[in-house]
Amino acid sequence: MTVDDSGSGTDAQGRAEPPHERENPHSADPGEDPLALRLEQLILGAERRYTPFQAARSAGVSMELASRFWRAMGFADIGQAKALTEADVLALRRLAGLVEAGLLSEAMAVQVARSTGQTTARLAEWQIDSFLEGLTEPPEPGMTRTEVTYPLIELLLPELEEFLVYVWRRQLAAATGRVVQAADDEEMVDRRLAVGFADLVGFTRLTRRMEEEELGELVEAFETTAADLIAAHGGRLVKTLGDEVLYAADDAGTAAEIALRLIETMANDETMPELRVGMAFGTVTTRMGDVFGTTVNLASRLTSIAPKDAVLVDSAFAEELIRTRDAPASEAAAAEEAAAAEKEGEEPPVYRFGLQPMWQRPVRGLGVVEPWLLTRRNGSL
Repeated sequence: MTVDDSGSGTDAQGRAEPPHERENPHSADPGEDPLALRLEQLILGAERRYTPFQAARSAGVSMELASRFWRAMGFADIGQAKALTEADVLALRRLAGLVEAGLLSEAMAVQVARSTGQTTARLAEWQIDSFLEGLTEPPEPGMTRTEVTYPLIELLLPELEEFLVYVWRRQLAAATGRVVQAADDEEMVDRRLAVGFADLVGFTRLTRRMEEEELGELVEAFETTAADLIAAHGGRLVKTLGDEVLYAADDAGTAAEIALRLIETMANDETMPELRVGMAFGTVTTRMGDVFGTTVNLASRLTSIAPKDAVLVDSAFAEELIRTRDAPASEAAAAEEAAAAEKEGEEPPVYRFGLQPMWQRPVRGLGVVEPWLLTRRNGSL
């Protein structure tokens, strides 16, 4: 039998043989680990049945569109190997159905596939590297990993799946709430946010001095601490970059509280290096869970020039804190307000944060900026 690039073929008499009626010669790899195949079937809940061509045809989707979806989800090209299941067909059918119903454009459907694939790929890698690997260590001498892995996955799979759906629904509800509160349609994509970068100082030097395992533990401790603080105080962790985290908040006061909490928490941990934070406030473009734009670039640049264990903000961030009465325009203005309040027998205004203007300086790609040093005012904890 011969096979062309489309996946169709001819039998010994030269008659056309439909792809779904013939056995693909690449359907099974004799060198493939039997346990890996059993685990795949357990996790996917179905046996390998289709080649990509057959799956696309069963879903009623062109091979070109199916390939776009699969690549967007992060799946490698497999030629015409019989490696796909009913679930793959159903996923194609659902995405194509959303496009046909007019709920998503084709480009948006590809974007949905890409964002979901990238997020879940990282989650799966983390679970295997940091979670399942430890649990699958043989509990007794003489037991092999093979004897432990399958029953463990069998027990964990439904629980992890339920938990994943729960967290996703919670996050979706929160994100939807932020969108519906937007002032207009443009604000749903281009929003005014406070953006902050928190960066470990001297991380490159640490990589040369520390063992890989120690370095991994340090990064994990930093990311965990940052993620917990950001979530607890109402921010959103956008992404982690090893020695740096990027987060966003709807208002400057929330972002400022997170930044100072990060500095204070890390300073009290002798095992952690110093931290510096840079923040900016302004219009931000959001795409696939990430943030882009001049505001993000400015926050990054401010981080690079921030002193150790300190927070620098841009002038727009400072103005926003002053506008919301989270910080005084100056210490002199705060003293005048306190004196006036005392004279009238009233309580003086309480400000959470202090702002100190720094020297203006040129910042690569952004011109001259005026950084402000953000501090916590006495008694504002």
